[in-house]
Amino acid sequence: MDFEWSVIIDAIPALMKGAQLTVFITVVGLLGGTAVGLLFGLMRAYGNRLLDLIAFAYIELVRGTPIVVQVMFIYFALPVIANVRVDPMTAAVTSIVVNSGAYIAEIVRGAFLSVPRGLREAGLALGLPTWRVLAFVIGPVAFRRMTPPLGNQFIVSLKDTSLFIVIGVGELTRQGQEIMAANFRAVEIWSAVAIIYLCLIGTLTFALRTVEKRMRIL
Repeated sequence: MDFEWSVIIDAIPALMKGAQLTVFITVVGLLGGTAVGLLFGLMRAYGNRLLDLIAFAYIELVRGTPIVVQVMFIYFALPVIANVRVDPMTAAVTSIVVNSGAYIAEIVRGAFLSVPRGLREAGLALGLPTWRVLAFVIGPVAFRRMTPPLGNQFIVSLKDTSLFIVIGVGELTRQGQEIMAANFRAVEIWSAVAIIYLCLIGTLTFALRTVEKRMRIL
């Protein structure tokens, strides 16, 4: 079979539209996921027994189920349980927030607990409140240590957006599927989709490595 570049050229506008939606879902979802992960990670690291148990239950529940099951639950089951309508975009973003939040929570917990206890004790000895010690004494050190695993989670979450094809979100993979169903040129279309994903992930990887170098992470 001949590889026709004209098929890819014709498909570029629709694929780029899907790529924009993929980036939007990833960015918004990861912003929410980072906030959730920071909260639950600190609950696991420094919370009392009840907070630790709540955070542990959330993390294990999310990590123990595939993200495709989570998004299907949010989109199909949650409206039945809570009697609310959930549109595909909301379900997609929410699933990224919930899923990435659990993994980021463990990254945060590990990074904060890896900082020597003496640093925290020194901050408390200076009379600083606990939240200031965590934010300005332990936080900067922990952030440097969590940057590489956070970058890996960001990349995983970006690729996970392809699973939202199951609820009809028009992201990159969905656009590729619709174009391929119309012209039956699977080789050209999926090659173009793969290249766009490689470009997106390559750009994210470059940005993360730049941050790591600027922070002088050893």
